[in-house]
Amino acid sequence: MTDYQIDSQNQIRRKPERGDYEYETVYEIVDESLICHVGFVQDGRPFVIPTIHARDNNTLILHGAKASRLLKHVAAGHEICVNVTIVDSLVLARSVMHHSMNYRSAVLFGSGHIVEEKSLKLRYLELVVEHIMPGRWGNARLPDKKELNATAVVAMPIDKASAKIRSGPPVSD
Repeated sequence: MTDYQIDSQNQIRRKPERGDYEYETVYEIVDESLICHVGFVQDGRPFVIPTIHARDNNTLILHGAKASRLLKHVAAGHEICVNVTIVDSLVLARSVMHHSMNYRSAVLFGSGHIVEEKSLKLRYLELVVEHIMPGRWGNARLPDKKELNATAVVAMPIDKASAKIRSGPPVSD
């Protein structure tokens, strides 16, 4: 499987042995996580917004209200940073200084765009719904015209990414 190219933006610096840059590893983490946090800078101030997501190959799908500050930021062509984390277990050591967590996380970088084409927008909304609850799209009322017009869908090609994974028992003195 191909790796994301490593550069100063996505390189794991602390505990680099836990880093992974393979597409497949990043995709598995993104696909398993139910929520992501999207970071961006607007007017010189940082913001982080939690949201749900889906993935279509190497494209991250986000959605929200058209009035959303985040989605307006993305629509303007600005870069975003997305984090997903899965906590697999707590790691309790004899010393509190060695307590930890077993986790899998991924950080994604890219610039997205608003999806305007109706059939693609519906397909991406279906991916988001099916990501959260498989089978739900076919068992619920689909968005009507008013709901669809009030919703923005963003497609962000994943330009760069890295994963970081911790597993195993505590490390004790």
